[in-house]
Amino acid sequence: MLTLRPDQQRGFRDFGWLQARHTFSFGSYNDPAHMGYRTLRVINEDRVAPGRGFDTHPHRNMEIITYVVEGRLAHKDSTGGAGEIRPGQVQWMSAGSGVHHSEFNTDSSRPLHLLQIWILPDRSGYVPAYDQLDLPTGPGLHVAASPQGREGGVPIRQDATLLVGRFTAGQAAERPLAQGRGVWIQLIRGELAVLGQTLLPGDGVAIEGEPAIRLLAGTSAEFLYFDLA
Repeated sequence: MLTLRPDQQRGFRDFGWLQARHTFSFGSYNDPAHMGYRTLRVINEDRVAPGRGFDTHPHRNMEIITYVVEGRLAHKDSTGGAGEIRPGQVQWMSAGSGVHHSEFNTDSSRPLHLLQIWILPDRSGYVPAYDQLDLPTGPGLHVAASPQGREGGVPIRQDATLLVGRFTAGQAAERPLAQGRGVWIQLIRGELAVLGQTLLPGDGVAIEGEPAIRLLAGTSAEFLYFDLA
């Protein structure tokens, strides 16, 4: 079974310095029909103006993953975690029992394009933690996050695996879907057919009850692939 979440149905807020699209209910975008998918709670696609960003603010009990599409993101948090995240990298912050952090576009002339993901942890009260890593640069499906890092990627505290897909035009792949699990795919750029359903940029899709997920890029494509308990 495949359930499409089209780009034009996402929430949208324009703050001038920030343009934000919300796949699921978030902040002042209240959407009781779309509160997340399984343990995936937030997918925010943000475009941040040059030199602007998010001042220091708190979070608790959430696994927060940031993926930069274009630009540079400076991160600093109360665990001592800090770094500049660029395209081809992924950042993880486990808010755990409580953390304060800030994030800014360090480029004074170009906007920043990123996706921020929140995943519910398997329990509350973890010690906060931070990590980031470089992903492979070639085409394919690359593990960006996995339970405790067992399959590679940053070590999130949930039975969820995030892969970043970068396909060339015409590239295809098939991944098995274990019984009882679900997949969410979020297309960032390009055109991607999922089980014959064509996705365009900003579209998301939930998949359950299929033995395997077939992917085919109509053009070069970049996307996020979540495998969730």
